[in-house]
Amino acid sequence: MEQRLDRKDLTQGVVWKKLLIFFLPIAAGTCIQQLYNAVDGLIVGRFVGTIALAAVGGSAAQIINLLIGFFVATTAGASVVIAQVYGAGRDEDVRLAAGNALAVFALLGLVLMAFGLVATPAMLRLLHTPEDTMEASILYLRIYFLGVPFVLILNMESNMLRSVGDSFSPFLYMVAGCVSNIVLDTVFVLLFHWGVAGVAIATVLAQVLNMGLLTWKLLRTQESYRLSFRDMKLRGVYLRNMMRLGVPSGLQSSMYAVSNMIIQVGVNSLGTIVVASWAMTGKTDGIFWAVSNALGAAITSFIGQNLGAGRQDRVKLCVKQGLILAFSVTVSLSALIMLLGRPLLHILTEDQAVIDTTYQIMTYFVPFYFTWTLIEVLSAVLRGAGDAVRPVVIIGLGICLLRILWILTLFQWFHTLLVLSLCYVVSWVVTSTAMTIYYRRGRWMQRANVTVER
Repeated sequence: MEQRLDRKDLTQGVVWKKLLIFFLPIAAGTCIQQLYNAVDGLIVGRFVGTIALAAVGGSAAQIINLLIGFFVATTAGASVVIAQVYGAGRDEDVRLAAGNALAVFALLGLVLMAFGLVATPAMLRLLHTPEDTMEASILYLRIYFLGVPFVLILNMESNMLRSVGDSFSPFLYMVAGCVSNIVLDTVFVLLFHWGVAGVAIATVLAQVLNMGLLTWKLLRTQESYRLSFRDMKLRGVYLRNMMRLGVPSGLQSSMYAVSNMIIQVGVNSLGTIVVASWAMTGKTDGIFWAVSNALGAAITSFIGQNLGAGRQDRVKLCVKQGLILAFSVTVSLSALIMLLGRPLLHILTEDQAVIDTTYQIMTYFVPFYFTWTLIEVLSAVLRGAGDAVRPVVIIGLGICLLRILWILTLFQWFHTLLVLSLCYVVSWVVTSTAMTIYYRRGRWMQRANVTVER
């Protein structure tokens, strides 16, 4: 295969350097996103109130994670296809697969937007959303759903660029979106006093800006993945492969979300302070999950390109060095979160009960984040190799089903915040053990291949 040294090629060079350089912009972008989330929590918690914080971060957040998370995760299938054919040097397939992916997710975004606008009240009632947060939650969700088409397209475009080795452009445009979101939050909430509606409108407008910048980038590039509206057509061969890889990722995201929604019912049963604290926890330790997901995304693209190019030697090195990087980052971030958690909470809210409860939840979770590392890295490797179904089965049983059974049994017998929180830690340990066993058996490598055959 002709070497494409003028392109962002992950199949050449020192593995750990390539992986690190590719990973850092993704991690930086997700950290910027978490900074925005923290500022968003600050504005809502301090200037709108605890009820508004619970409305934005409680059941509404779980619904967003379930519905939108499914389709966003499904874009991973398209990115694996593009990464593998790009690594194999099949430029026409890159162009046509990219056009197919954007057409698919534009249509799905419109369908999901319509569904969300109609079904929001019923979904919130299904989760036993506290009555004092119901009205604000409905308002926030309906405005948010108006931006869903932009969310799906911008995620597809970001993944498309990362799959061909460009992690800097999505980072740059994410920064622009987050900065605009903070500015709009400030204007709409502090100056216009629009409350929860202002937060939602700011989010939608920022997503529109982010998508617009990504589209502009793809229209102007001269690379094989250049966006052409003529190529935005549904093509069976690409659609089948994208769905074959993407739907399992979407189902995995949905299983996480369903289990979290059931847990949210348990959280809701413990009162508004716990609901607000549970939401606030995501504002303070979200940086770990953001960086962890960023490393997973980087590894998936790295594995996809190298398998497409037939570089199995680099795949094995990526796994080893990716695990070292993941453990180092996890231990460092866990220590930082525990050290700075309480001071940060005092900045985000003045409600002492919320501060105390949030830090209590953090002590249950953060020291055990290292158990998640194997799940993130190994599942990313398997996704990049095109082995999409079996990791989902492992995660579905070890995390999602286990958590649901935990809430329906142990939590009903011991109705405490500690017992509720422990279901996460136990599920991480069980699933990481199962994932490691499956990976070491090596059968996934036999199924690794370039996924588009015409």
